[in-house]
Amino acid sequence: MRRFSLWLRGKPIVADSMLAFVLLVVEVLGIANAENKIATFAIGLLLPLPLVFRRVYPRAMAAISLLLSFAATVVQYVAGDEKVEHITLFSLGIMLYTLVAYVGRREGLLFAAGLVVDSGFTLSLGLLNPATDLIFTLMFFALCWTLAEFIGARHAYDTEVAARLAVADYDKERRAHDAVSAERTRIARELHDVVAHAVSVIIVQADGARYALRRDPDAAEQALGTIAGTGREALRELRRTVALLRTEHAPDQLPQHGTAGLARVVDMMRGAGLAVELELTGELDDIAPEVSLGVHRIVQESLTNTLRHAGPHPKAWVQVRRRDADVTVDITDTGGVPLDEPAVRIKGGGMGLVGMRERIAVLGGTLETGRAADGAWRVHASIPLEPGLPE
Repeated sequence: MRRFSLWLRGKPIVADSMLAFVLLVVEVLGIANAENKIATFAIGLLLPLPLVFRRVYPRAMAAISLLLSFAATVVQYVAGDEKVEHITLFSLGIMLYTLVAYVGRREGLLFAAGLVVDSGFTLSLGLLNPATDLIFTLMFFALCWTLAEFIGARHAYDTEVAARLAVADYDKERRAHDAVSAERTRIARELHDVVAHAVSVIIVQADGARYALRRDPDAAEQALGTIAGTGREALRELRRTVALLRTEHAPDQLPQHGTAGLARVVDMMRGAGLAVELELTGELDDIAPEVSLGVHRIVQESLTNTLRHAGPHPKAWVQVRRRDADVTVDITDTGGVPLDEPAVRIKGGGMGLVGMRERIAVLGGTLETGRAADGAWRVHASIPLEPGLPE
């Protein structure tokens, strides 16, 4: 029965046709006492027909029901069947219920006014007993209205719940999409930091080895060794990044770069031909993993940019200070080559500064970059020790 009920809910015309058929059968069973059986049967057949489409065209079917009721009264009066009770007139109460529950109180009041006029007309022709029929009719219509108010409130509640569920589903999908986009951005940023740094070092060393191959074999051998070491380190970084992406991990399982990681980056850049002075102040090994990784990547990207753009004999100064509430990073290079000198620069993708800004924004810090008056390029970052991650 539950499956059948759920099936009927999706097919209102079928359900209402069954209701109209039941009223018609009851009407046929009651025409034995009619003087004019043909007229009575015709009225009994027409009165329930608007019920078939009552939920599809409620206003039109209500008007047709009211007109048929007036016609039934006239036919009954002309035929002299004052004692015939048309059971199908219950369709008027059903139509009142439909208007109030599915359309609105305004339409219900207009239809109720029409029923009052119809009842008054029937009463004036002597077809209603004021003591019994009229009272029963009023109580029946009042019951239909009350039931419609209850069902209408239930429909409104169900509609609101469905709307909220739709909004919740949309919000859930949007949050999932945003989370996927943020994760893709994070992965792209990590891979860029690893690959761009290693490839830049490899290109610089390969160019140096090519020029020194015949004149200074020892320097060429040293450059090739640096290339091999940088490639292995980049491969290890990529494998570690991919492993972290494939598995669930807690924040304390993220790579702990710290002072050792910064020293390793500086040593690698020195081996690539970049003179670097490193100054570390404060305890940097016990800060949050995401802050430590942010400091590491900023230093790595800045030194890589220096190696690309700062000329044949570049030099950089790196200062990392831990203060009470944040960690500051200052990287300054000689900046000896103008930015419009393509012959001595390694062309990049232009994503280095963008990646640094995105990382600093995620950690809730600030980033300042630019060329100083003496031509030096300076990067200054401030990262809070307790990063405020965006919701």
